[in-house]
Amino acid sequence: MKPWVKVALVTALFAVPAMAFGQVIWPPAPGGPEPTAGQFPFFLFLAAFEALTFGLGISFLLFGFVPLRRALGGSSWRTWAAYLAIGWFLVSWWPHDNMHIHNGSDLQGLLYIEYGFHVTLMAAGLVLAYSLLTLLRPGDAGVQAGGAATARVR
Repeated sequence: MKPWVKVALVTALFAVPAMAFGQVIWPPAPGGPEPTAGQFPFFLFLAAFEALTFGLGISFLLFGFVPLRRALGGSSWRTWAAYLAIGWFLVSWWPHDNMHIHNGSDLQGLLYIEYGFHVTLMAAGLVLAYSLLTLLRPGDAGVQAGGAATARVR
């Protein structure tokens, strides 16, 4: 089976139930705001995109490690750091938004959600940036030994 077919199947296998059962797993908070008719399509698109991204994230976690290791030069720590950061960037949006809907106006719950998702996504961004920047050698992307940068025009 071609890789893109496997990715598409796994993505659909996880995205469709994610879309269908998000509010079953995390029911909306009682008394929470209701979207207007004009807002509803935008929330629906957002929910569909988050479910799709969740499915793609699961596909990445299942099939992405080996190609990523090849792309990053085989470094064990760099590959694992980038792999986990990318996976988290992709899968976290679906539970994050659904937890917001379920949480309602509970500020303590909001703090848990914000720290659990936003802070970990910030950390994942730092890890990913560091792991990719360590691939650069002197002369790559205008970087010279000693930290001086020069513009490179090709």
